[in-house]
Amino acid sequence: MPSAPAPSPEASSLAPYLPEAAGPGAGQDFGGLPVVGRMFVMKGGGAYFCTASVVASPARNLVLSAAHCLLGPDSRQVAFVPRYTRAAPQPYGLFPVLRDAGGHPTIWIDPRYRSQGPDRAAALDVAFAQVGPNARGVRVQDAVGGNRLVTGAAYAQSRVSLIGYPASTARPRLCVNRTTRFTSTDARIPGSFLRIDCTGYPGGTSGGPFLLHLDPRSGTGDVIGVIGGWKTGGDTADTSYSSYFGADVRTLYEKAVAGAKAG
Repeated sequence: MPSAPAPSPEASSLAPYLPEAAGPGAGQDFGGLPVVGRMFVMKGGGAYFCTASVVASPARNLVLSAAHCLLGPDSRQVAFVPRYTRAAPQPYGLFPVLRDAGGHPTIWIDPRYRSQGPDRAAALDVAFAQVGPNARGVRVQDAVGGNRLVTGAAYAQSRVSLIGYPASTARPRLCVNRTTRFTSTDARIPGSFLRIDCTGYPGGTSGGPFLLHLDPRSGTGDVIGVIGGWKTGGDTADTSYSSYFGADVRTLYEKAVAGAKAG
Protein backbone atom coordinates (compact mmCIF):
# COMPACT_ATOMS: atom_id res chain seq x y z
CA MET A 1 0.00 0.00 0.00
CA PRO A 2 1.46 3.41 -0.91
CA SER A 3 2.63 5.73 1.82
CA ALA A 4 0.64 8.80 2.76
CA PRO A 5 1.21 11.61 0.24
CA ALA A 6 3.29 14.61 1.17
CA PRO A 7 1.26 17.81 1.33
CA SER A 8 1.81 20.33 -1.41
CA PRO A 9 3.79 23.49 -0.56
CA GLU A 10 0.71 25.61 -1.27
CA ALA A 11 -1.40 23.62 1.17
CA SER A 12 1.32 23.48 3.83
CA SER A 13 1.69 27.24 3.91
CA LEU A 14 -1.77 27.59 5.46
CA ALA A 15 -1.45 24.96 8.22
CA PRO A 16 -2.49 24.24 10.89
CA TYR A 17 -6.14 23.74 9.98
CA LEU A 18 -7.92 22.05 12.83
CA PRO A 19 -9.68 23.84 15.69
CA GLU A 20 -9.57 22.70 19.28
CA ALA A 21 -11.49 19.44 19.41
CA ALA A 22 -15.00 19.51 20.81
CA GLY A 23 -16.32 16.55 22.79
CA PRO A 24 -16.72 13.16 21.07
CA GLY A 25 -19.59 13.30 18.60
CA ALA A 26 -20.04 17.09 18.80
CA GLY A 27 -20.03 18.63 15.35
CA GLN A 28 -18.65 22.13 14.95
CA ASP A 29 -18.30 24.52 12.04
CA PHE A 30 -14.71 25.36 11.10
CA GLY A 31 -12.62 26.97 8.37
CA GLY A 32 -12.26 23.79 6.37
CA LEU A 33 -9.46 21.68 4.92
CA PRO A 34 -7.99 22.30 1.47
CA VAL A 35 -8.41 18.63 0.60
CA VAL A 36 -12.21 18.67 1.21
CA GLY A 37 -14.73 20.75 -0.71
CA ARG A 38 -18.09 21.04 -2.33
CA MET A 39 -19.36 19.68 -5.61
CA PHE A 40 -20.80 22.49 -7.67
CA VAL A 41 -23.30 22.35 -10.54
CA MET A 42 -22.51 25.09 -13.02
CA LYS A 43 -26.04 25.55 -14.27
CA GLY A 44 -27.92 28.83 -14.16
CA GLY A 45 -26.83 30.59 -10.98
CA GLY A 46 -25.01 27.46 -9.78
CA ALA A 47 -25.73 25.26 -6.80
CA TYR A 48 -23.80 23.12 -4.34
CA PHE A 49 -25.16 19.63 -3.82
CA CYS A 50 -22.65 17.30 -2.10
CA THR A 51 -19.25 17.04 -0.44
CA ALA A 52 -16.12 15.50 -1.97
CA SER A 53 -12.42 15.16 -1.17
CA VAL A 54 -9.18 14.67 -3.06
CA VAL A 55 -7.81 11.14 -3.01
CA ALA A 56 -4.12 10.61 -3.78
CA SER A 57 -3.52 9.10 -7.22
CA PRO A 58 -0.63 8.89 -9.71
CA ALA A 59 -2.21 11.43 -12.07
CA ARG A 60 -3.05 13.72 -9.11
CA ASN A 61 -6.53 14.44 -10.44
CA LEU A 62 -9.10 12.27 -8.61
CA VAL A 63 -11.81 13.25 -6.14
CA LEU A 64 -13.93 10.91 -4.03
CA SER A 65 -17.61 11.25 -3.17
CA ALA A 66 -20.74 9.12 -2.81
CA ALA A 67 -22.23 7.40 -5.85
CA HIS A 68 -25.71 8.74 -5.15
CA CYS A 69 -24.27 12.26 -5.50
CA LEU A 70 -22.90 11.69 -8.99
CA LEU A 71 -25.51 9.56 -10.73
CA GLY A 72 -26.87 11.01 -13.94
CA PRO A 73 -24.92 14.28 -14.26
CA ASP A 74 -24.56 13.94 -18.08
CA SER A 75 -26.65 17.04 -18.76
CA ARG A 76 -24.78 19.20 -16.26
CA GLN A 77 -21.30 20.61 -15.89
CA VAL A 78 -20.00 19.61 -12.47
CA ALA A 79 -16.94 20.94 -10.64
CA PHE A 80 -15.10 20.45 -7.36
CA VAL A 81 -14.44 23.54 -5.22
CA PRO A 82 -11.91 22.76 -2.45
CA ARG A 83 -12.16 24.45 0.93
CA TYR A 84 -15.24 26.44 0.00
CA THR A 85 -16.58 28.90 2.56
CA ARG A 86 -19.06 31.67 1.97
CA ALA A 87 -16.39 34.22 2.90
CA ALA A 88 -13.85 32.72 0.45
CA PRO A 89 -15.81 30.72 -2.13
CA GLN A 90 -12.91 29.63 -4.37
CA PRO A 91 -9.59 29.88 -2.50
CA TYR A 92 -7.90 27.37 -4.85
CA GLY A 93 -10.12 27.87 -7.87
CA LEU A 94 -12.56 25.50 -9.49
CA PHE A 95 -11.68 22.03 -10.82
CA PRO A 96 -14.19 20.80 -13.45
CA VAL A 97 -15.13 17.16 -13.78
CA LEU A 98 -13.78 16.21 -17.20
CA ARG A 99 -15.76 14.66 -20.03
CA ASP A 100 -14.79 11.89 -22.41
CA ALA A 101 -14.93 12.00 -26.22
CA GLY A 102 -18.64 11.19 -26.06
CA GLY A 103 -19.38 14.08 -23.73
CA HIS A 104 -19.94 11.90 -20.66
CA PRO A 105 -18.38 12.91 -17.33
CA THR A 106 -15.37 10.84 -16.26
CA ILE A 107 -16.95 9.34 -13.16
CA TRP A 108 -16.44 5.79 -11.87
CA ILE A 109 -19.37 4.14 -10.08
CA ASP A 110 -19.76 0.40 -9.62
CA PRO A 111 -22.15 -0.75 -12.38
CA ARG A 112 -24.15 -2.71 -9.82
CA TYR A 113 -24.99 0.55 -8.08
CA ARG A 114 -26.33 1.95 -11.33
CA SER A 115 -28.36 -1.16 -12.15
CA GLN A 116 -29.63 -2.13 -8.68
CA GLY A 117 -30.16 1.32 -7.20
CA PRO A 118 -29.24 3.05 -3.94
CA ASP A 119 -31.03 0.61 -1.62
CA ARG A 120 -30.16 -2.79 -3.03
CA ALA A 121 -26.58 -1.66 -3.75
CA ALA A 122 -26.17 0.57 -0.70
CA ALA A 123 -22.87 -1.17 0.10
CA LEU A 124 -21.43 0.31 -3.12
CA ASP A 125 -22.28 3.99 -2.61
CA VAL A 126 -18.85 5.29 -3.64
CA ALA A 127 -17.71 7.29 -6.67
CA PHE A 128 -14.46 8.64 -8.08
CA ALA A 129 -14.30 11.52 -10.54
CA GLN A 130 -11.48 12.88 -12.67
CA VAL A 131 -11.14 16.65 -12.50
CA GLY A 132 -9.22 18.97 -14.73
CA PRO A 133 -6.83 21.69 -13.60
CA ASN A 134 -7.98 25.05 -12.30
CA ALA A 135 -7.79 28.26 -14.33
CA ARG A 136 -4.07 28.54 -13.53
CA GLY A 137 -3.39 25.06 -14.91
CA VAL A 138 -2.69 23.49 -11.50
CA ARG A 139 -3.81 19.91 -10.83
CA VAL A 140 -6.01 19.48 -7.80
CA GLN A 141 -3.65 17.29 -5.79
CA ASP A 142 -0.78 19.67 -6.50
CA ALA A 143 -2.91 22.54 -5.20
CA VAL A 144 -4.29 21.00 -2.00
CA GLY A 145 -2.72 17.57 -1.36
CA GLY A 146 -4.60 14.28 -1.21
CA ASN A 147 -5.87 11.76 1.32
CA ARG A 148 -4.62 8.19 1.13
CA LEU A 149 -7.30 5.64 0.24
CA VAL A 150 -7.33 2.82 2.80
CA THR A 151 -9.36 -0.34 2.22
CA GLY A 152 -9.80 -3.29 4.53
CA ALA A 153 -9.64 -1.28 7.75
CA ALA A 154 -11.55 -2.39 10.84
CA TYR A 155 -15.10 -1.12 11.24
CA ALA A 156 -14.42 -0.17 14.86
CA GLN A 157 -12.05 2.79 15.06
CA SER A 158 -11.49 4.86 18.17
CA ARG A 159 -10.93 8.24 16.50
CA VAL A 160 -12.36 9.20 13.11
CA SER A 161 -12.76 12.74 11.78
CA LEU A 162 -15.94 13.36 9.79
CA ILE A 163 -16.10 16.39 7.49
CA GLY A 164 -19.07 17.58 5.45
CA TYR A 165 -20.77 20.63 4.01
CA PRO A 166 -24.37 21.07 5.21
CA ALA A 167 -26.28 22.60 2.32
CA SER A 168 -27.37 25.76 4.10
CA THR A 169 -24.24 26.66 6.08
CA ALA A 170 -21.44 29.10 5.34
CA ARG A 171 -18.65 26.75 6.42
CA PRO A 172 -17.97 23.01 6.61
CA ARG A 173 -18.48 20.88 9.71
CA LEU A 174 -15.99 18.78 11.65
CA CYS A 175 -16.64 16.06 14.22
CA VAL A 176 -14.44 13.45 15.88
CA ASN A 177 -15.82 10.21 17.30
CA ARG A 178 -15.47 6.46 17.23
CA THR A 179 -17.00 4.30 14.50
CA THR A 180 -18.85 1.02 14.87
CA ARG A 181 -20.17 -1.66 12.54
CA PHE A 182 -23.84 -1.48 11.58
CA THR A 183 -25.29 -4.51 9.80
CA SER A 184 -28.64 -4.10 8.12
CA THR A 185 -31.49 -6.45 8.98
CA ASP A 186 -33.58 -5.05 6.12
CA ALA A 187 -33.38 -7.43 3.16
CA ARG A 188 -34.12 -4.53 0.83
CA ILE A 189 -30.92 -2.71 1.94
CA PRO A 190 -28.34 -5.43 2.59
CA GLY A 191 -24.81 -5.00 3.86
CA SER A 192 -22.60 -3.83 6.70
CA PHE A 193 -21.66 -0.17 7.07
CA LEU A 194 -19.50 2.18 9.10
CA ARG A 195 -21.60 4.11 11.63
CA ILE A 196 -20.66 7.29 13.46
CA ASP A 197 -22.63 9.54 15.82
CA CYS A 198 -21.87 13.17 14.95
CA THR A 199 -24.27 16.06 15.43
CA GLY A 200 -25.39 18.30 12.60
CA TYR A 201 -24.80 16.44 9.31
CA PRO A 202 -27.94 17.03 7.19
CA GLY A 203 -28.33 17.16 3.40
CA GLY A 204 -25.26 18.36 1.52
CA THR A 205 -22.82 16.41 3.68
CA SER A 206 -23.18 13.25 1.55
CA GLY A 207 -19.81 12.27 0.13
CA GLY A 208 -17.92 13.80 3.06
CA PRO A 209 -14.89 11.75 4.12
CA PHE A 210 -14.35 9.56 7.19
CA LEU A 211 -10.67 10.25 7.98
CA LEU A 212 -8.22 8.30 10.13
CA HIS A 213 -4.91 9.79 11.30
CA LEU A 214 -5.85 13.31 10.26
CA ASP A 215 -2.67 15.36 10.42
CA PRO A 216 -3.36 18.85 11.80
CA ARG A 217 -0.34 20.24 9.95
CA SER A 218 -0.87 18.82 6.46
CA GLY A 219 -4.66 18.67 6.66
CA THR A 220 -4.66 15.17 5.11
CA GLY A 221 -5.29 11.68 6.42
CA ASP A 222 -6.41 8.16 5.53
CA VAL A 223 -9.89 8.02 4.01
CA ILE A 224 -11.85 4.91 5.04
CA GLY A 225 -15.37 5.97 4.10
CA VAL A 226 -17.71 8.64 2.75
CA ILE A 227 -21.15 9.66 3.99
CA GLY A 228 -23.56 7.46 2.07
CA GLY A 229 -24.63 3.84 1.91
CA TRP A 230 -27.29 3.04 4.47
CA LYS A 231 -30.25 5.13 3.26
CA THR A 232 -27.67 7.29 1.45
CA GLY A 233 -25.95 8.40 4.62
CA GLY A 234 -28.51 8.21 7.40
CA ASP A 235 -32.08 9.00 8.44
CA THR A 236 -31.11 11.72 10.90
CA ALA A 237 -28.58 14.56 10.92
CA ASP A 238 -26.84 13.18 14.02
CA THR A 239 -25.88 9.68 12.83
CA SER A 240 -24.00 9.06 9.58
CA TYR A 241 -23.05 5.93 7.66
CA SER A 242 -20.60 4.86 4.97
CA SER A 243 -20.35 1.91 2.65
CA TYR A 244 -17.47 -0.27 3.81
CA PHE A 245 -14.22 0.31 1.91
CA GLY A 246 -13.23 -3.22 0.98
CA ALA A 247 -12.13 -5.05 -2.16
CA ASP A 248 -14.90 -3.58 -4.33
CA VAL A 249 -13.83 -0.02 -3.54
CA ARG A 250 -10.17 -0.88 -4.14
CA THR A 251 -11.10 -2.31 -7.56
CA LEU A 252 -13.14 0.77 -8.40
CA TYR A 253 -10.24 3.03 -7.40
CA GLU A 254 -7.84 1.05 -9.59
CA LYS A 255 -10.21 1.46 -12.55
CA ALA A 256 -10.36 5.19 -11.89
CA VAL A 257 -6.57 5.43 -11.65
CA ALA A 258 -6.18 3.57 -14.94
CA GLY A 259 -8.82 5.66 -16.67
CA ALA A 260 -7.61 8.99 -15.34
CA LYS A 261 -4.04 8.16 -16.31
CA ALA A 262 -5.15 7.40 -19.85
CA GLY A 263 -7.33 10.50 -20.07
